[in-house]
Amino acid sequence: MVGSGDTVAAERRDRFIPLRKSDILDGLMSHGGLDDGQSAALRQLAHMLGAILHHQYFDELDRLREAYFDFDPEVAVGRHRSAGDLDAAYRGLTDEFVRVLSEANFVEISHAEIERAFAEHALVRVKLKAPISDYRDVRMFRRGQHSETIEVPVLYGLRRRSHEVEVYDDIVLMVATKPDEPGGKPRKLRAGAWRSRNRIRGGAVLFKYFRHIARFDLEALLPNVRVVMGIRDQLTLGVPALVGGVPILLKLASTLTVLFIVAGFYLGLSGTAHDNDTEQALAALSGLFALGAFILRQWGNFHRQSLIHQKQVTDNIYFRNVNNNSGIFNYLIGEAEDQDWKEAVLAYGGLLLASVPLSRAMLGSHVEELLQQMFGLGRAFNVDEALTRLREFGLVSGGDDALSALPLPEAIGQLELVWAKSLQPRP
Repeated sequence: MVGSGDTVAAERRDRFIPLRKSDILDGLMSHGGLDDGQSAALRQLAHMLGAILHHQYFDELDRLREAYFDFDPEVAVGRHRSAGDLDAAYRGLTDEFVRVLSEANFVEISHAEIERAFAEHALVRVKLKAPISDYRDVRMFRRGQHSETIEVPVLYGLRRRSHEVEVYDDIVLMVATKPDEPGGKPRKLRAGAWRSRNRIRGGAVLFKYFRHIARFDLEALLPNVRVVMGIRDQLTLGVPALVGGVPILLKLASTLTVLFIVAGFYLGLSGTAHDNDTEQALAALSGLFALGAFILRQWGNFHRQSLIHQKQVTDNIYFRNVNNNSGIFNYLIGEAEDQDWKEAVLAYGGLLLASVPLSRAMLGSHVEELLQQMFGLGRAFNVDEALTRLREFGLVSGGDDALSALPLPEAIGQLELVWAKSLQPRP
């Protein structure tokens, strides 16, 4: 009997296959003991399958770019569309984008996990604040994960403590800003405090791709995130300010009246002013300058500390950003195509090497065992997507209870028909 903990662990297993295509083919041929003729035929089948998938995903890339046109913040929108049309277009874009990510074996991070991550910080150990109210939608997708041991400074950097964190290999972020109100002032989101004139228009959708991000640092990925002073930093700056500023204020309290009297005398508002009053007024004026200098120094310390924290965010996040917006489409389409090919070849190879027909569940377990035996890789194989492809191309026969691979010569002939049909002019 499988416990609930084992079930959760199985669900969290990654479907991502981080292997080269050549490694998969070599592994199948060596593990199955294929002769030279069978190996050459399997390579030919894999090459033809890759060409067909590449042709299909080329159209997928065009559809994704077309769906993104109205929401790209880097493109001046020339089409005027109604709110209803834009809502429908937004749903189409998100559906298309999520489907491509799913084919690339990305998994969406739940809102509960995002909220837990926002409450803690691993590498970016500062307090962050993001304008969530400016966003229409925030979605994050991950692929691949591992554990790392980091050194965390404690006692103001005097000591360091080891801390194990969970790190996501790939993170894709989708952020949609709220659309403009009809007839109202255009809504714009600042893209950065240092470029106040560069603003993101309302209704835009931003895509960002990152690598090697700790799970508790997801909040730092949001656009327009800013560093705020935590309680410890406020005490560090505020307590010295009180200790140093209160004596100055107490000393000024007794001389401010004299300062006003002397000022009134020189302005013609009062009748007399003694020499002693003038000396006390000068002393009060010096105290005011000292207080102003003290306030400016503390204000400078505050901004200096903020810049230090902002640099920490930049060093950890900026250099982990791979691409943004439409620039990530080519990469994601390539990854989806790559994962699709690997799943189809592994499923076909698993059926080809099996001595008897396999059920759908047995095929999934068989491929997982092959990955473990050939590469020492523990993965949850996406058998449903693989079978969908094999049936689409006619490379498998039988129902879910008794699946068999089409023999290699017949499978190659079937792919030749699929390829010829794909090149025919479209109506």
